[in-house]
Amino acid sequence: QVQLVESGGGLVQAGGSLRLSCADSARTYSSSAMGWFHQAPGKEREFVAAITWTGIMTAYADSVKGRFTISRNNGKNTVYLQMNSLKPEDTAVYYCNAGRDLATIRSQGVFASWGQGTQVTVSS
Repeated sequence: QVQLVESGGGLVQAGGSLRLSCADSARTYSSSAMGWFHQAPGKEREFVAAITWTGIMTAYADSVKGRFTISRNNGKNTVYLQMNSLKPEDTAVYYCNAGRDLATIRSQGVFASWGQGTQVTVSS
């Protein structure tokens, strides 16, 4: 049973932008904090960004601060990740998930099973 579906990935040149979406079609996590993670080939999954259910507070990995912006539209049960000034090292599969709060999500304490993610490839 797929609960969170990621989309919006693709191939982009360095310096370009992409916007990822995470749809919670079953409205399972409408009152949860949400986060984005990425996993590059041969590496472990890492935290990227998180947002509280109100959307008021956010948190980012140091590597993406100032370049990525997480947001959510609770009416559409969707969380977004706007990625600007992309770098080749951002290349990875990006996943979304839900959690209790920003700190828990940062440590990958999440509620849902991991989905298939969406591939982001940044060429130099």
